[in-house]
Amino acid sequence: MTDSRTLPQPPAGGSPTVLVIGGGAAGNAVTILLRRAGIAVDLIEARPDWNATTGSGITLQGNALRVLRQLGVWERIAASGYPYGSLGVTAPDGTVLFVAEDIQTGGEDLPATLGMQRPQLQRILIDAVRASGARIRLGTTAESLEQDADGVSVRFSDGGAGRYDLVIAADGLGSATRAAIGITEKPEPTGMAIWRIAAPRPASVTRTDLAYGGPAYIAGYTPTSENTLYAYVVEACRDRSAIDPTSYAAEMRRLAQAYGGVWPEITAHITDPKKVNYTWFDRLLVEGSWHRGRVVLVGDAAHCCPPTIAQGAAMSLEDASVLAELLTSGREWDDALFQAYHDRRIPRVRTVVEASVRIGQWQLDGVRDADVAGLIGRTMTFLKERP
Repeated sequence: MTDSRTLPQPPAGGSPTVLVIGGGAAGNAVTILLRRAGIAVDLIEARPDWNATTGSGITLQGNALRVLRQLGVWERIAASGYPYGSLGVTAPDGTVLFVAEDIQTGGEDLPATLGMQRPQLQRILIDAVRASGARIRLGTTAESLEQDADGVSVRFSDGGAGRYDLVIAADGLGSATRAAIGITEKPEPTGMAIWRIAAPRPASVTRTDLAYGGPAYIAGYTPTSENTLYAYVVEACRDRSAIDPTSYAAEMRRLAQAYGGVWPEITAHITDPKKVNYTWFDRLLVEGSWHRGRVVLVGDAAHCCPPTIAQGAAMSLEDASVLAELLTSGREWDDALFQAYHDRRIPRVRTVVEASVRIGQWQLDGVRDADVAGLIGRTMTFLKERP
């Protein structure tokens, strides 16, 4: 693939054309924002269901909510999710040890935190993408990218082809586009893994509570609506190929049964292995620029981290917001613009990735005097600044 180092401005008087690869949070968000500015956008997504049916829950902090408000979907998000403003830490038996107020990283006019069902968030974003007028192709991937000084020629898995002024790679942690443009960094496991499930919300669950210790490193839950929550148990990662998927519910239930408080109510619903998700925690931070010529990375394609401070979605949404802002600023679409995008994002992303990984490593290493609360507080205070 040719790496063009000097990129002329898109044709004067005509709308530039952009291909967005991947329809997750970052890809959907950047599509909505570019379409609002009148830029022609094609969005392709590998999954025919557009990821609208999978996932348990997600924690969205204020800086994520700020971008969702920018996208015009805040009212639907607020109606669908469960807002709260504190974090509880409990002993394994359920005894509350302390409660900390969450920092409002999105400003005083937004909740500090909101939990919601991940499929519902995706459906809201899908509706906004469809309403934007973007051209959408599901079950489709980019088979090849060939770029020159004027744009990128793309061949698709469905036999089609297209020519674009810019390609935005939002195809996630295992991004094929990242590898195709010669960026060699790959995600690395951190040594931890997580079991997740959606379940009914006990009336007493009104915030995230985390229990440290017991048979797992962390056992926690987050309310996701008036009627639902998602629960998770974090342990040392195992060989995924050695775990029978039909045993997922039994494995998660075995770990969860050691925890008190509302956990017995939650555990009673861990019965269907198809509703339990097991994944490893990974770390990725692409060093240097996040673009090669006319192809630029956003979201998990450029960075990811364990959810120990629940900032993964927020960082992806912020990427989309900053990149769209620069692309619609009237500046030339050149190396300087894409480097400016990287330079604005890297301090925040690096801070989040390093803090998230460090918290997990402290647990893996059994560090008893680790300043987890202090590190989270410093990180959240930093994130109050606009990206």
